[in-house]
Amino acid sequence: MKIIYTDSLVIGAGLAGLRVAIACKQRGLDTLVLSLIPAKRSHSAAAQGGMQASLGNTVKGMGDNEDVHFQDTVKGSDWGCDQQVARMFAHCAPKAVRELAHWGVPWTRVTKGPREVVVNAERITLEEAEEAHGLINARDFGGTKKWRTCYTADGTGHSLLYAMDNKAISLEIPVHERVEALALIHDGGRCHGVVARCLITGELRAYIAKATTIATGGYGRIYSVSTNAVICEGIGQALALETGVAALGNMEAVQFHPTAIVPVGILTTEGCRGDGGLLRDKDGYRFMPDYEPEKKELASRDVVSRRMTEHMRKGKGVDSPYGPHLWLDITLLGREHIETNLREVKEICENFLGIDPAKDWIPVRPTQHYSMGGIRTTAQGQSPQLKGLFSVGEAACWDMHGFNRLGGNSLAETVVGGMIIGKYVADFCEDEPLVLDTALAQQFVDKVRAEIDQLLEGNGQEKAWDLKQEMQRIMMDYVGIFRNGPELDKAVTELQALLKRSRDLGVSCKKRHANPELVEALRVRRMLKVAITVASGAAARTESRGAHAREDYPQRNDRDWLSRTLATWPDADALAPVLSYEKLDVMQMELPPGYRGYGADNAIHHPDTPLRLAEIERILEGLGPNASREQRQAALMPFELPAALMPANERLADRLAPVCVLPPPVEPNLAGDDNS
Repeated sequence: MKIIYTDSLVIGAGLAGLRVAIACKQRGLDTLVLSLIPAKRSHSAAAQGGMQASLGNTVKGMGDNEDVHFQDTVKGSDWGCDQQVARMFAHCAPKAVRELAHWGVPWTRVTKGPREVVVNAERITLEEAEEAHGLINARDFGGTKKWRTCYTADGTGHSLLYAMDNKAISLEIPVHERVEALALIHDGGRCHGVVARCLITGELRAYIAKATTIATGGYGRIYSVSTNAVICEGIGQALALETGVAALGNMEAVQFHPTAIVPVGILTTEGCRGDGGLLRDKDGYRFMPDYEPEKKELASRDVVSRRMTEHMRKGKGVDSPYGPHLWLDITLLGREHIETNLREVKEICENFLGIDPAKDWIPVRPTQHYSMGGIRTTAQGQSPQLKGLFSVGEAACWDMHGFNRLGGNSLAETVVGGMIIGKYVADFCEDEPLVLDTALAQQFVDKVRAEIDQLLEGNGQEKAWDLKQEMQRIMMDYVGIFRNGPELDKAVTELQALLKRSRDLGVSCKKRHANPELVEALRVRRMLKVAITVASGAAARTESRGAHAREDYPQRNDRDWLSRTLATWPDADALAPVLSYEKLDVMQMELPPGYRGYGADNAIHHPDTPLRLAEIERILEGLGPNASREQRQAALMPFELPAALMPANERLADRLAPVCVLPPPVEPNLAGDDNS
């Protein structure tokens, strides 16, 4: 057995994983990253539109601050998020953007004077302040009150990932590429690392660490059509689930993005609609104002996806060999804007559709895009059940997204969550000893080796490809945008039958080294458990909240369902997870549940909501009219962060104010001028 030791072990080399690794390395800790692929090919590179941060530099962003970003995030989550985490996130997002600028991200910048933009299908002129010239720009995104999505054209994820990876290289952080984690090494109470397999040689290795962080992204590829990269198969979530101890949270919360191209499902960024693009039906009619007259195309993603699906159900979709679709019209933005700010969209349209989006409408329909659920963690990013196991980014249920994520908050979460949780991981590594039990490590290595031996030497008749394809079909057909009890029950039953069949898996290629068929067989069993967990959680939750839309239970039910789903799999031979629920305490919320702003307010309200609203009113009255925004917030719901991240964020409005008193910044590149 080959054993490799480190202080901080990170599984996944996307933005979230690299940011945790950087935080640990900067503290002088031995840090190691495992990745299926070279870091710069991670799925983070596919993010297009931008990341949200309340900088308030542009004329359409003036007045933005942490309060507004926090409120947008909570409402976007349909009150399913952890509000303390949402506060931590909103406070640190400006610091993360400025840090990334310091590391070399070429953010699109404000140009002083007039500029033309398209708002609600009309071309208008904005006048940007002279003082804003050269500061970081922002575009509009769905579900936000202010323009706060910072961007680099429509290649934001690409720019961020390259800058982050270059920073990791400068710190000499090793990344073991072409390596796949297959099991967590744990004793039931503490995680000690992972068993991983080299995809080239087939060698099994035990990586032993003080802290293990899972940053493997989402589980979109349990669906047949997804905007996710092919590596986003939920294996990180499955590793935690298979411990039998660590819980997954809100796995039924799956987001469908409104504008993926037909038929391949590649994303066209929300920046298309944020910059003024329109959705049209088969008659060329702009239909979103009929459904959402206030936000129109820029309602939250779950809302737009449902409205599009409803419209197609009415027969207004465009017929195609791949089923009905709708049109995304960005022609009104003009060729110069498209070739400057939406150039990746243009290339996607040219290469995969053979069209010119400056002249032609883009065929789109809602497609699986994001996983709000993941490994349940505390606000510090650690599993409550398994000490030493951390998770960050889309792999985690941290839980700042609740049941729906706002566009731009995912890319932001990777770097903001990585910044915050990385400090807590480093603290853990400094405070906790390295525990090494070679017998325990050998036990888990032997277990994985036995699984491989069974596949290579056994007489199994089932093929991984067949089971995977059937699983993806079931998820797409029965656990999609709109859900109902009979179809969800059918999904659970059929997925469990596939899990039974997976116990008879075999492979035709018997090689122990580079063997894609073996890789697929090892993954599909784990993917099936993730899929069953998603379907089981959806079947059990008899309400509609955010992206979880039950046609048979259309109301958001705060009275009975204001809770987070927790799923564990304590019996390895079981066919379903054990579900439990973590109540959200209304009396601790800064923003109690209310009307989200879309459609009819048909929610079944929580009995504590009026009590909390009255309490908030008393607290604010007690502070008096001269209390600052920060004092009011702290009185309602205090939150904690590492000391280096607590200083206030400076904004252009502060500099333009007649009197401006700011605390001295602890880290100027984080809390200070974004033009540094």
